[in-house]
Amino acid sequence: MNYWLIKSEPFKYSWEQFKKDKITFWDGVRNYAARNNLKAMKKGDLALFYHSNEGLCIVGIAKVVKEAYQDPTTKEEAWVAVDFAPFKALKTPITLAQIKADEYLKEMQLVKLQRLSVSIVKAEEFDRVCMLGGL
Repeated sequence: MNYWLIKSEPFKYSWEQFKKDKITFWDGVRNYAARNNLKAMKKGDLALFYHSNEGLCIVGIAKVVKEAYQDPTTKEEAWVAVDFAPFKALKTPITLAQIKADEYLKEMQLVKLQRLSVSIVKAEEFDRVCMLGGL
């Protein structure tokens, strides 16, 4: 299993809305590195759900339920979408400040590649976030 981090601005698509929807497709990614990460996702992989721009915290975990397919928001074949379902909410959201200050998390792609909307998470980073988040 692989682990990922996906970002969403809560005023555009929040964790709360995601839970209500029960499934969503992750589309509109127009960065090649982020697109490559979407293409690498496999059904069953888990992704940390990060509220970007406001909140700046990891609030939950999503599960990949459908692997990469043509992004329905564009006719350009270069871009893909992936379907996710909510898996678990963190009991305690983990802020970006906490991540930057944590010895085990300060090297995460979230910190090093801040503009990347879909990033890789190492297994030990995922486990640490879950522990800090009360799971």
